Amino acid sequence: MTELPAAAPRRPIHTRRIQFEGFLRDDGLWDIDCELSDTKAIEITLNERGVLPPGEPIHLIRVRLTVDDGFTIRDAQAAMAKVPWGECHEASSEPLRKLVGLTMGPGWRKKIDGAIGGVAGCTHIRELVFNAATAAFQMIPHYREMEKGSAGPRGAGSDQPPFYMGQCMSWRFDGPVVQRVAPQFYRQPKAD
Repeated sequence: MTELPAAAPRRPIHTRRIQFEGFLRDDGLWDIDCELSDTKAIEITLNERGVLPPGEPIHLIRVRLTVDDGFTIRDAQAAMAKVPWGECHEASSEPLRKLVGLTMGPGWRKKIDGAIGGVAGCTHIRELVFNAATAAFQMIPHYREMEKGSAGPRGAGSDQPPFYMGQCMSWRFDGPVVQRVAPQFYRQPKAD
């Protein structure tokens, strides 16, 4: 299926937009800029901000993570342009300093929770930081392989499969994609 089926009659109420952008810095590090916004299609009233017209952000939160080629966080910053409570600002940049030195990869969610979980941070910032790892893994290895002139999957010519193999249906080791593009890692399907 390439399109969702037609929806039942409905009207919009809430929109959450999340965006990640990756940048290669001149110093060789990488920036991942993350943004989360929540808006309503209806007028709402917030205790501290009063009446918000339709489309006015309830949340507008930005995070920038700076990482190296090994996916280790070198810097972390946040800006909370729109939040429902003044106290939300306390969860911005200073708590994020606890992320510096952590490495994206296995156990990433637990690492985030250990640093800024629960009341030590903001749930929306945690959501951005967690998913920033996907942006990093989409950006860094692919760019570095492109620099080398490789058109094949990361790990081609290696005896170790790339990190993404075996992590989704398309990249399963016994599937047709691996068989076509990285046959050295292909495994016959197990008999039932």
